[in-house]
Amino acid sequence: MYKFVYNIPTKVYFGSDQLSKLGKEIKKLGNRVLICYGGGSIKRIGLYDQVLEELKKEELEIFELSGIEPNPRVTSVNAGADICKKEKIDVLLAIGGGSVIDCTKAIAAATYYEGDAWDIVTKKVPVTKCLPIVTILTLAATGSEMDAGGVISNMETNDKIGVASPLMQPKVSFLDPKNTYTVSSYQTACGSVDILSHIIETYFNTEGSMYMLDCFMEGMMKSVVKYAPIAMKDPENEEARANLMWTSSWAINGFVRSCQHCSWSCHSMEHQLSAYYDITHGLGLGIVTPRWMRYILDEENAQRFRNFAVAVFGVDSKLDNMSAALEGIKRFEEFLFVELGLTSNLKELGIDRTHFDIMAEKACGNGILKGFKELNKEDIKRIYEMCLD
Repeated sequence: MYKFVYNIPTKVYFGSDQLSKLGKEIKKLGNRVLICYGGGSIKRIGLYDQVLEELKKEELEIFELSGIEPNPRVTSVNAGADICKKEKIDVLLAIGGGSVIDCTKAIAAATYYEGDAWDIVTKKVPVTKCLPIVTILTLAATGSEMDAGGVISNMETNDKIGVASPLMQPKVSFLDPKNTYTVSSYQTACGSVDILSHIIETYFNTEGSMYMLDCFMEGMMKSVVKYAPIAMKDPENEEARANLMWTSSWAINGFVRSCQHCSWSCHSMEHQLSAYYDITHGLGLGIVTPRWMRYILDEENAQRFRNFAVAVFGVDSKLDNMSAALEGIKRFEEFLFVELGLTSNLKELGIDRTHFDIMAEKACGNGILKGFKELNKEDIKRIYEMCLD
């Protein structure tokens, strides 16, 4: 249980006025840079011009891929890889949130493959080589700035699949909380749920635990619960933004999973919602996770839910395990749907039962979803049904 390897080779520049190091860090990796970004937000906040200024100081050759989507498409990956091959790109610079960074990671691998990048995502071909990646984070959510994985969507097949390789780990990441000041209240809420979900998926595991890691995870979850509402009400509160940003990175950089390797459940189920309905990932997780909790809760695992309830939401420790567990789930729901104001069910999003069969099959890989509690296709369908109301 206590045997593991932990290695995070990403260099992080955290805080204000760190971009003065950007050009020099990229110069170490190459001279021809592809900047990858989404819409126009990085231009509206002045970050785009600031980045160009720093890159030009080092006389780097600059190319661009814009328009990367939320739930990034494999079409964008292929477009980016084509640019890299044609222009002989040396290094990739991702500026944005998790979607941009995930797409950039896939581009890094697809550059060294002559076929469709979807072959890499579906693991038909292995990741053998990647371009180096530098990131500038603008949304605290996925933690992709400090891990080796990403998630790519194929809207033609309604698939959303994770891809990972140590070669995809960013070399350097720049994390300035001020770059998240303009993130909307809605996206702040969704990003915060994504952070929480990464921790919850690890906290509820079947392979035992380490007390120190439990304390660390509980502290991170409490940080999100405390600071997400503050950031929503006061978008330029640097303390709140900084805590969310750093928690986002540490929630999924491998540290808390070092001796806890239980498969994740809610992400598998939510990926199907995003694949079929293109909803915001954090919103989907917010709808699915408390239903999953209620569905799997039983006398055997109630102690773990009790620990969560007492540590994160301050539920009375004198309550018995089941009562405390149920109260904790209730308070979690109140946090999601009252404090954060997220839509509480699928019906309000215009989602019905139409695709539940195929979604459930994909979520469990046509077999068993091996998470904190094993789920088969029918279990997953029931959880989707619970999400309707």
